[in-house]
Amino acid sequence: MKKLGLCCLVVLLGVSCNLKEKEKASVITTYFDLAGYFKKEAIRLSKENPSLNKTVFINGKEEQKNINIKNWEQEFKSFIDADINKASWKGSFNIAKSGGQTTYTSHSDKIPVKKLEVSLENNRLTSIKVYITNVNDLYTSQDSLSYYPDSVYKIKKTQHIKLMATRQYSITGKFK
Repeated sequence: MKKLGLCCLVVLLGVSCNLKEKEKASVITTYFDLAGYFKKEAIRLSKENPSLNKTVFINGKEEQKNINIKNWEQEFKSFIDADINKASWKGSFNIAKSGGQTTYTSHSDKIPVKKLEVSLENNRLTSIKVYITNVNDLYTSQDSLSYYPDSVYKIKKTQHIKLMATRQYSITGKFK
């Protein structure tokens, strides 16, 4: 009897894992796979090891360096975290296509990613732009993320915490 129960448990776990994998696969294909794209870019750029002119701007102070990024997935974390293929967000984005550009928009207060623009030219991705807004009783932030493959990426953030000054920062990486 114990063996039968153990066998049933193993079968149920296997079926459950298989369903979760199928669920993940269907979620990934709902909208543009932003996380998947940037994970692939991270792998590609890690192999190519390009040099960057990286500029960091924080509240009026700027620092600029020529560097090689050691961990591209960490560098693209803001883009990866902005992926709109979360199961709970399915059906929450309107999709508009015009020429080579696809725009995903959401007006839900519960979804911080408000807009994702993906531009293609001759079936080649030319740019990605993401607009994020977080608002609650104590905190407001607005982010804009832009990526032009093998050219430049930019992360801009403005945040305001009540009773404190507004903070602004940006990171720009220009490929050499």
